[in-house]
Amino acid sequence: MSTIDRTSRLAVEYTLSWSSGTMAHLERYHADPVSLWRDVLPDGLSTVLLGRGAGACAGVTIPATRFHAPRDERRVVRVRPTQFQGMDGAGKPLVPRVGRYYPEGLLHGVGGVYQQSTSPCRFLGREGDNLVFDLNHPLAGRDLRLQAEVLQVHPPQKERGGRCEDWLDRVTSDGPGMQAPPAGGVVNFFDPEGFRRDDDRPDHLFYEQPRLVQHLDSTCRAEIERQYGRLIAPGAEVLDLMGSWTSHLPADLDLAGLTVLGLNGEELRANPRATAIVFHDLNREPVLPFADGSFDAVICTASVEYLLDPRRAAREIGRALRPGGVAALSFSNRWFPPKAVRLWTDLHEFERLGLAAALLAGAGCFDGITTLSRRGAPRPPDDPHWQLPFSDPLYMVWARKIDANN
Repeated sequence: MSTIDRTSRLAVEYTLSWSSGTMAHLERYHADPVSLWRDVLPDGLSTVLLGRGAGACAGVTIPATRFHAPRDERRVVRVRPTQFQGMDGAGKPLVPRVGRYYPEGLLHGVGGVYQQSTSPCRFLGREGDNLVFDLNHPLAGRDLRLQAEVLQVHPPQKERGGRCEDWLDRVTSDGPGMQAPPAGGVVNFFDPEGFRRDDDRPDHLFYEQPRLVQHLDSTCRAEIERQYGRLIAPGAEVLDLMGSWTSHLPADLDLAGLTVLGLNGEELRANPRATAIVFHDLNREPVLPFADGSFDAVICTASVEYLLDPRRAAREIGRALRPGGVAALSFSNRWFPPKAVRLWTDLHEFERLGLAAALLAGAGCFDGITTLSRRGAPRPPDDPHWQLPFSDPLYMVWARKIDANN
């Protein structure tokens, strides 16, 4: 077995963990190659790995004061409404919503901000005639824990230079932190305009043609399966909400039953794990056709973006679950654009995690809300979109129904 030295090149799975209020957050990032000779790793992380091999793990705590983008109250800016200049998808002037993120390049006349910048800034609300935006990094002010697991030690090769990667910067870039609500505040996700769709025809017309295809690549699907297998206990009664011909459950997970609820009969009948199928349109009739406490787990895969009243759906999920049961919502960055609500397409991918977490929090019957992201994995070589560099990202939120007896 190859051992790690200061010239090694590694494949590493990073896991960043942090918390916001009562929520826990996990960001996983597949990094390959990681050069111990050239790249920048947090203090102490590479030292712990030296002399070890594949499977080695090391972790480091990063206090908020040592984060590379510490919180700076001077980066909370106040601007006139005319300095915020953006257009929505319909070509109308963009109206900022409290708690939401926008590219800071939409701010004009702010020192150090360039119009080309896509770095996120959060709208905090109004102060008199001014708009208040927070330009701090979404993770600024939070204590972090970074874990590294070595998946592979690559054979030695001559180093001839190349890009130097700061791996903490990479793992924390492009969204982590955006799923958490502002301190002491809420996010305005639920403006009615956000739940309109380009195709307002009844859903059964759109879904009457069966689609017996996979919508996510095999790496992403395998991770969904692994997470569901970790969350759902053997012998559980499971509801697959807005399901289809596959429920993304491990083959070796024995269940008492799997009820699949959806809109296309051919797809539902093709699901090999289903013990019951139910034809039901949640957008037409938001009440689930099940008694209280019918299930130990409710899963919803790549479908939450189609719900016209997701808050009602979240309450119904809670009602249908037994105390201690788990609800898990998972999705990626693929969907049917005509049927997705406009809010979904307006949000950053990590804000969608925040929306899903807000749905479970707002239902009032869940605790232990946890968000997960996984990015950076290589694209499967046999995937029809093999030319893309990375696998479809996975985003997931889960929580358990409060058990008053525990």
